[in-house]
This record gives sequence, C-alpha cells and structure tokens, in this order.
Amino acid sequence: MKKILFICTGNSARSIMAEALMNRLSRGNFQAFSAGSKPSGTVNPMTIETLKNNGISSDGYRSKPLDEFLGQDIDIVVTVCDSAKESCPVWPAETEILHWSFDDPAAFNGSLEAKLEFFGKIFRQIEKNISSFLNK
Repeated sequence: MKKILFICTGNSARSIMAEALMNRLSRGNFQAFSAGSKPSGTVNPMTIETLKNNGISSDGYRSKPLDEFLGQDIDIVVTVCDSAKESCPVWPAETEILHWSFDDPAAFNGSLEAKLEFFGKIFRQIEKNISSFLNK
C-alpha cells in the first residue's frame, strides 16, 4: 500500500477532504494522510458537514503539523494550495511530488448556505482530481 500525504496551509478543509476521499476511493491501494504548513489546529466545521453530506465519516480527522510526517516514508506528496507548494519541504528524490491548486473554501465569504455550497464545489473538484489520479 502506498502512502500519500496531502498538504495545505491550515489543514482544516482541502487537505482533510483529500485525505478522506483518497482513503475512500482508493479501495485500500493508498493510505492517505494530511497536514498543514501552518495548521489551524481544528477541522473547519463546514468540512465536517461536507464530508457528512457525502456519506464520509469525519471521525479521526484532525488538523496537524507537517512535522509529524517529516522523516517518514511517503510515496507521494500532493500540495493542494499554492501557499503550501511554496513552503513545502524537500522530500527524498524517490517521493513523487504533485500540485493540485484549489480555492480555499475556508476563505469564502457568504451566507451559511453559500459557504456549504462552495465547500461542496471544492469537494467535487478534489474528488474529480483523485478519481483521475486513480484511473491513470
């Protein structure tokens, strides 16, 4: 089983959704993790709601620092925001590095309904990228 790490800045939305989706969609071929270059310390409540709305449990997901994964054998690192790409540490040469840029749903301003809709939009974009990745 390959290990894949999704990195964003706060590890409260995009990378958490990517971790949950990869763990669900890869059918045991990947073990996904997520971390933040500057973790917020909490998973955004809208992320939890978005996972729930898509039939994915949010149990066990937490905002954590990138330091937890340094020195571990990670096969693939995926940055999911431009800021994380800029601050991503150097990984061993055998680690595949990918960058998928998604808008930050946590930064979206609007009504509660509009925010949830935007989180759903980003969730579907991440799901599409993961599905494409798994089907190559």
